[in-house]
Amino acid sequence: MASPSDRRAARPRVKTPTKRNRGSKALQHPAPTKLQRFGQIAAVIGFILPLVMDVPGLDATGERMLGIFLAAIMLWVTEAIPLSATAVLVIMAEVLLISDQAILPVAEEAPKSSQFFAALANPVIILFLGGFMLADGAAKYKVDRALAAVMLKPFLSSPRMTLMGVMLITAVLSMFMSNTATTATMFAVFMPVLLQLPAGKARTGLALAIPIAANVGGIGTPVGTPPNAIALGALQQAGIHISFISWMILAVPLMVIVLAIAWLFLAFRYIPSDLKLDIDLSATFQKGRNPIIFYIVGGITIALWMTEPLHGISSNTVGFIPVVLLMVTQVMSGEDLKALDWPVLWLVAGGIALGIGVGTSGLDAWLINSIDWTAVPVALLLLVLAGIGFGMSNVISHSAAANLLIPLGMGLGASLAAGPAEIAVVLALGCSLGMCLPISTPPNAIAYSTGEISTGEMVKSGVVVGVAGVILLAFIMPFMWHALGLF
Repeated sequence: MASPSDRRAARPRVKTPTKRNRGSKALQHPAPTKLQRFGQIAAVIGFILPLVMDVPGLDATGERMLGIFLAAIMLWVTEAIPLSATAVLVIMAEVLLISDQAILPVAEEAPKSSQFFAALANPVIILFLGGFMLADGAAKYKVDRALAAVMLKPFLSSPRMTLMGVMLITAVLSMFMSNTATTATMFAVFMPVLLQLPAGKARTGLALAIPIAANVGGIGTPVGTPPNAIALGALQQAGIHISFISWMILAVPLMVIVLAIAWLFLAFRYIPSDLKLDIDLSATFQKGRNPIIFYIVGGITIALWMTEPLHGISSNTVGFIPVVLLMVTQVMSGEDLKALDWPVLWLVAGGIALGIGVGTSGLDAWLINSIDWTAVPVALLLLVLAGIGFGMSNVISHSAAANLLIPLGMGLGASLAAGPAEIAVVLALGCSLGMCLPISTPPNAIAYSTGEISTGEMVKSGVVVGVAGVILLAFIMPFMWHALGLF
């Protein structure tokens, strides 16, 4: 779901002078909505209840963690405060209530506070930091537009092939850039094309193709979208490592199949075979010291990510290479570093810390043991989990849904044939498939803001693509993963 800050980020930013005089008024924050006020009150109640009531089967540590977990659910679902604010609140609450630095200690073997603070510098955060640096550099030196122009040339033979080219380019860019930045870039390139078309289905279909491809493309790599990082971080805490290339082997086949389904739906529902498109392909790669250094560093980083099994350098470590090299060579500056999407990194850290707390407090076992999951067939279990991830991520942030579901799902997988790694991957990918509403993702919000897409059309396409992906996750992909020995 696009939070208010996400939706603001999708619009052009206009810098306005600020007064620093002693008499100037403080910045005015918008009044909370009714839903946000409800979320704030519900979070307080959810936090307090387990502390004042005896919860059967939970010790004092588990009861405190249950309070933190319930508060996080309400704050993330209602966006009562910014998502990243909830993330850091979770970390602080865990330190003060269930760690060895707790205000009122409850256990002799309490987890160290450093475990929770370490989530802010988890190796997965470094991996994402490198991805953000490359994505921002690509926008700064116009690499994204040049790539789009070069890659689209083979797809100009027919309008439906052009649609395929638009979707493939968007998906590939979204594998290494943020979904939001990719969508904004592609609309900057194709908005003139949209405006040349007569109002109707063709404009709607082309406008829908960009956010769908961006959302689906993000599942292809660990740096493509935050739910992937949340899953990898949780697995790493459990001692399970999935390399960059292994994630791609897991996710890219699903990405390609879902993209093909989406293309068939959009092409034959919206794009006439005799449609005429006039596309400007004049964008070229910049020359000069800084762009060339960026090309080299970006190429080396991606090559190292793709060949991790050969050289053995962790993808997390590789993610720090572009940060260092681009800063040292002054290709990227301190201002560029400040402009990175830090709230997303803190949100991922909060999810990692929540998973640590749920696991170390015994809350995961308590929640899972309340139902006899062994009686549920594995395929049906995966269908339910992927469906829950898909459903929740349509109405709340993908990251928030992944933060809430993955720690619980992994605890469930510890006692079932599916296994924690398989369940974490299914949940992460399922959360990334939620794209039915304008509020479901920032790419959807950007596309809706063009005025070319109605909510009804977005719902139809989102249901087709999302349900197809959920069915594949439950009944097809696990067989492929096990055949390849990935789980």
